[in-house]
Amino acid sequence: MMSVSGIPVWKEYGYRPAIGSRAGETETVPILIVGAGPIGLAMALDLGRRGRRVVVLNALAFIPRGSKAICFSKRSLEIYDRLGVGDRLLEKGVVWEKGKVFWRGDPAPVYEFDLLPVKHQKFPAFINIQQYYVEEYLLDAIAPLSNVEVRWRHELVGIAPHAGGAKAEIETPEGRYFIEADFVIACDGSKSTVRRLLGLDFDGRVFEDNFLIADVKFDQERPTERWFQFEPPYPGYSSLIHKQPDGVWRLDFQLGRDIDKKEAIKPENVEPFVRGFLGDDIEFEFEWLSVYTFQCRRMRRFVHGRIIFAGDSAHLVSPFGARGCNGGMQDIDNLGWKLDRVLSGLSPESLLESYNDEATFVADENILNSTRSTNFMTPRTRMEKIFRDSVLELSRDFAFARPFVNSGRLSVAVPYSNSPLNTPDTDVFSAGPKAGATAIDAPLISDRGKTWLLSRLGDRFIALYFADDDAGAASLQADLGGDIQVVQIAQSGPATKSRLVDVEGLARSRFGAQDGACYLVRPDQHVAGRWLKADSAKIRRAHERACASQGGAK
Repeated sequence: MMSVSGIPVWKEYGYRPAIGSRAGETETVPILIVGAGPIGLAMALDLGRRGRRVVVLNALAFIPRGSKAICFSKRSLEIYDRLGVGDRLLEKGVVWEKGKVFWRGDPAPVYEFDLLPVKHQKFPAFINIQQYYVEEYLLDAIAPLSNVEVRWRHELVGIAPHAGGAKAEIETPEGRYFIEADFVIACDGSKSTVRRLLGLDFDGRVFEDNFLIADVKFDQERPTERWFQFEPPYPGYSSLIHKQPDGVWRLDFQLGRDIDKKEAIKPENVEPFVRGFLGDDIEFEFEWLSVYTFQCRRMRRFVHGRIIFAGDSAHLVSPFGARGCNGGMQDIDNLGWKLDRVLSGLSPESLLESYNDEATFVADENILNSTRSTNFMTPRTRMEKIFRDSVLELSRDFAFARPFVNSGRLSVAVPYSNSPLNTPDTDVFSAGPKAGATAIDAPLISDRGKTWLLSRLGDRFIALYFADDDAGAASLQADLGGDIQVVQIAQSGPATKSRLVDVEGLARSRFGAQDGACYLVRPDQHVAGRWLKADSAKIRRAHERACASQGGAK
């Protein structure tokens, strides 16, 4: 396995000089993204597809192969699908929807759960796929875009914010140069250089327990389920297993607090953990070994003038629940359309304050769930241990106790419940997503055959009009103008590009939509407002609110 400075390499891209820049000179770009991980690359792809000129800086010249994110949620897959890489990820990834929780040596689970109770959607609850594949696929999608440039071995070493953006100083093998950027998006991870250079920090809690990751390759038939075990009959206070592509399995063991980290990752010291899990008759080889601790913290604000933070640079959670990278994907999904509108002059710059409002709310929800999971998994007091063990014991036989079992509340899209962009309900719906929630997928028929509802949403404002009335749909489109596209959801009749047929009735049912109902859906597929009867004046007011709100400074 090739490595550079001790870091295993998945795919090397190599240093290239900046196009049009020489040492000591200053370049001007509209958008500068720092960090070419999955969040930075997804952000670049989103903005690049909108026609924006984007430069991405990355200190390394390769995609690392090491163990990072592997669990990608349904919502992240829907975002990746909007960006054109969802099908490729689904094809390569290991699909799973079920989880089981075990306790001690009992071979029977104390609790089982299904993460996708609403079936017949394009994407499953989760796929497992190594982060380096995600980064490679994003880079492949970026490659045809002449307006997006990824610069390898271009390391940010200085940044000076000002009213019109920021001036960045970049180190390369050929010397330093400068970029004047209208906006800087920091996607440079938990040790963010941008955050450090600005003297900013996190608020929150640091956990002291240590966990061992062993990515192991072995040949054994096992169900593609998430298995978590409390107090296993082998080394470690808890264990977790996930299947990845290429015959690789993620084994995660809780080690405790006072350990020697260098000793803990020596193969001869890891082997008893793996042997205890697999047994003595299974041959295996190590792909990657590491020890980690984690934090549940965030920045107080994600928007600092024209420097904006997303992903791990803005917030950190424990890996249990897969809320880190998936939370970062919700960040970029939120930010992309807003920044595009601001740069187009269609919305005031104050719209970006709503990114701060919504993204910090999501981070708080993820941190809360992550902290609760960690407290259950690693009880700090005798009473916490008694509570946990009682819950596990009762869960064997009593359904009421099972919701209290917490081996990591797994990532789902957090609704923007109190967003200033929402138009609150004035009509009573029997079902369906409220303002701030994501739209729900459903199978439909288009002029090209079977399609999915969410595949027809995104990148612009959509008015979902549930009716067979073609003349009403045409009139609504004429009233709303070009900034809102009407997509008609009919029950019967011919299908066209903008007239989709809900032959199974699942879309109408999932949205609680009677004839004539309308949902206004934002470019990030979150609902902005809904009405039992389409009213163009109300829809336009909801659109104006969603495009111009100044948010609430914190």
